[in-house]
Amino acid sequence: MHSPILAPLMALVLWSFVMWAWLYATRIPAITKNKIVYDPYRPNDAFHAQLPAQVRWKADNYNNLMEQPTLFYAVVLTLAMLDAGGGLNLILAWLYVGLRVAHSLVHALINIVILRFAVFMAASIVLLLLSVRAALIVF
Repeated sequence: MHSPILAPLMALVLWSFVMWAWLYATRIPAITKNKIVYDPYRPNDAFHAQLPAQVRWKADNYNNLMEQPTLFYAVVLTLAMLDAGGGLNLILAWLYVGLRVAHSLVHALINIVILRFAVFMAASIVLLLLSVRAALIVF
């Protein structure tokens, strides 16, 4: 089966790996520069508190990409299996991916919370629309 809606799904997966690489590209030098020693017996918060905020932002965003987008993957796979991966559903899927990339960039670069929240809410509404459209086909 090949459905066009699988393209935005794979784009978001690959974007997650971009954020993963960016996370380590900033975290490892910060650990080295600040001579941070990881102690597995201390809470993670103690480790993260030693990292500069701009470094933590990348890790925080990577973690965000492991949360809500899992719903996106489920909805997109459902639409692909139902042969409903074109038209408006495809547009909504690409819009969701674009908003998640924008959210990542805001989070990782400037972290203006109100802007980040606005982009997140826009993406959430798009995902909700896509989910309702999938549900209407299923039910």
